[in-house]
Amino acid sequence: MTLILWNDRIVKREEVQIDIEDRGYQFGDGVYEVIRVYHGKPFQLDEHLERLERSLNEIRLALPYPMEDFKHLLQQLLDKDPVTDGIIYLQVTRGNALRSHAFPSEAKSVVTAYTREMPRPTKSLAEGIGAHLTNDIRWLRCDIKSLNLLGNVLAKQEALDNDCGEALFHRGDIVTEGSSSNVFIKKDGAWLTHPANHLILNGITRRFVMRLMADLEMPVKEEAFKIADLLNADEVIITSTTQEVMPVVSIDGEPVGNGEVGEWTRSLQNAFERHIS
Repeated sequence: MTLILWNDRIVKREEVQIDIEDRGYQFGDGVYEVIRVYHGKPFQLDEHLERLERSLNEIRLALPYPMEDFKHLLQQLLDKDPVTDGIIYLQVTRGNALRSHAFPSEAKSVVTAYTREMPRPTKSLAEGIGAHLTNDIRWLRCDIKSLNLLGNVLAKQEALDNDCGEALFHRGDIVTEGSSSNVFIKKDGAWLTHPANHLILNGITRRFVMRLMADLEMPVKEEAFKIADLLNADEVIITSTTQEVMPVVSIDGEPVGNGEVGEWTRSLQNAFERHIS
């Protein structure tokens, strides 16, 4: 992370100056994306930028230049500060203005992005992780990939405090998603995952894995399921940009199925591996 894309320039990190009244800092007034890089190449870049554009539109925020220019700048950043296996992090805020809740009339959006090496979680992918159930206390527009992540942060820390790798949210009796992932369960010969509505983020990896499921002729339904379904599932996975197809082998200390990575999960992981290789 030696170079930063700052608006329309790529500069050294120490040259970046973010104002104390940037609305991203004071209000979380902005959106972001995390793009995986495999073998030096961005994965599902167009899909991430399409979702970014949707998030921007939902909060009535505009980039300071066309999306195609932004894509070109991101590629320049990756060329100048390359990573082999890592991420590109990017965010857009509404910019600098005197602190007031209403949109400022003249603020210009601020764009930042950087690259970072991030090894794949191969050990966890092979062995699986534990998950912790927690109440979903977040706002009702989880479909927007906004900077307002305090509910996710608290849930992730709660999971770690319980020796688990991920927190799984529920609203009442319905399981929604993970603190930084989407969740699927295998039950009665099919995968189930929460519908892509305002209660979850429609993950890029979620969508890609659903296409893999179709290719492998694994039935998948976008259908809400209950905590009892989760606890009685044959297999459970979470999907995300950085966690890929991650097996969940226990929930709050109780095994999922036989407590080992399931056959369908392994097939999905193998298909995912073939694609990125």
